[in-house]
Amino acid sequence: MKRAAQRLAGPAGLTRLVCLAAVVTAVGLLPWLSGRDPALTVLRARSAEQEPTREALDAVRRDLGLDAGPLALLTDWAAALAHGDLGTSWVSGTEVLPAVTAGLQVSLGLMGAALGVAVALAATLVAPVLLRGRGSAGGLAAMLAAVPEFLLATVALLVCGVWLGWLPTSGWQGPEHLVLPALALGVPAGGLLGRLVADALPAVLGERWVELWRGAGVSGARIAAAALRRVLPPLVPQFGMAAVGLTGGAVAVETVFAVPGIGRTALGAAKSQDLPLLQGAVLALLLLGLITGAAAALLRRRLLGPALRDAGLTLPRARPARTHPAIPLALFTVLAVTIGWGVLRDPYAVDTTLRLAAPSWAHPLGTDGLGRDVLARLGHGAWATVGTAAAVCLLSLLAGLALGFLPGVAAGAADTANALPPVIVGILVAAAAGPGTGGAALAVGLISWPPLAAHAAALVREVRASAFLTAQRAIGATPWWILTRHVLPSVAAPVARHALLRLPGIALALASLGFLGLGAPPPAPEWGLLLDESRAYVERAPWAALAPAIALALLAALAVTAAAYAQGRRTSRPKEAPIHV
Repeated sequence: MKRAAQRLAGPAGLTRLVCLAAVVTAVGLLPWLSGRDPALTVLRARSAEQEPTREALDAVRRDLGLDAGPLALLTDWAAALAHGDLGTSWVSGTEVLPAVTAGLQVSLGLMGAALGVAVALAATLVAPVLLRGRGSAGGLAAMLAAVPEFLLATVALLVCGVWLGWLPTSGWQGPEHLVLPALALGVPAGGLLGRLVADALPAVLGERWVELWRGAGVSGARIAAAALRRVLPPLVPQFGMAAVGLTGGAVAVETVFAVPGIGRTALGAAKSQDLPLLQGAVLALLLLGLITGAAAALLRRRLLGPALRDAGLTLPRARPARTHPAIPLALFTVLAVTIGWGVLRDPYAVDTTLRLAAPSWAHPLGTDGLGRDVLARLGHGAWATVGTAAAVCLLSLLAGLALGFLPGVAAGAADTANALPPVIVGILVAAAAGPGTGGAALAVGLISWPPLAAHAAALVREVRASAFLTAQRAIGATPWWILTRHVLPSVAAPVARHALLRLPGIALALASLGFLGLGAPPPAPEWGLLLDESRAYVERAPWAALAPAIALALLAALAVTAAAYAQGRRTSRPKEAPIHV
């Protein structure tokens, strides 16, 4: 109990409290940050037909207590929260707590089903590595992780719900309503988790103990279980973050299937400036993230056992999967030729007589709902999509590596940031800085670093607790030598590969904010906007949606295979033995 209390009062606990207070305060200031009159928004949400006269707006302000100012509202909300009261909805006039509880229950049920799909898919991707004892570049897993969730949801709804009539297409009345949303959420998450585990397994399977166990006649199933136990500790935080992301980050999927989850509740409250409901939903997501983060940390400690405390870990030697250079070269060539061909065309030329035209020589990828050339829009949108996402990814990688060496601070901030959906952060940033590509990039950057920081922190702890570093200190190696020659190289490579795998996901997060009017506005030829614009007619003109989706998948495969090839070349070069003085 004493040790648990010390952990709660330590840097991580203090950081969690500070971040929690900062987010709640920012949400409470949303009506004043947005520059929009909350009284007008609430009046329209209550009754769209009522005239917004000065008397009506003044009555709404008195009713909501807006005249007292933001500090008074925050103080009153915090005082009521201490008694378990989340307040009353500004729009519906009903209690907030039952609405938040109902939305959270729905999202937790959907998260459980989606996590089951993700784990099953991850196990399928990992099984060949366990059987062969060596990995691959992971292009398939990266492409699965890059599948846009809302596009997958739309296709699943049309095929399984409308055309075949196998499953319901909307609502939340029974277990059958779980299937399609769970598939849409679980497939990308399974690709990500499977790639992370498959990336770490070959190094473990190449260790001496595996050879000894096989020589002693130990069964393959037992060796596989031991290898997974050895691999999972650094990745347990990623599974926890994936679970939280499947709960609060499923706004698009919940919208497609009309699922009354907590993410959709928070989005609706933000749009209508229903401050008490938004505060309650965000607080629920934050608490869920903190609880999940604490549970993941406890599970990781249990898996590692006393080795972490006693500096008895022996780290596996890096053994990256190699790939033939023709694979990334072919992927790059396809993307470069497609983008270059599209840049030579006009992405804004409208021809309504060619609406939804099928692919032809004149329009190799067809046209969209306004008769615009899809190839041209794909080519011109590459820089805005890939360039911005790459910049955000690089900054997230640097932040993750830096915070990985401050695990206490990083853990608390990561749990808080990971609990917030990009949509909610985008709304807060847009309220303060205005909508645009820069604001969307800032919003995604604020929540993109936690998985990388958690991965780096877990690796740093294990490297520092290794018996090898204890020996290095014993022979007089300086801290700078240990940091630059052992700790940083052991941490940077796997975290960089992880960051590359998240590049398409960052591009999709930017796209979702653009769809909500918080990023690049129409008619910008941004890949995410192309996906959203084509969603309405995906049944009649699937090529308009497939073009950006396939481009994102190829981008993911290119990133991972290129990284595997580069790392394989580095490790294949002979290295001189280090000399310690």
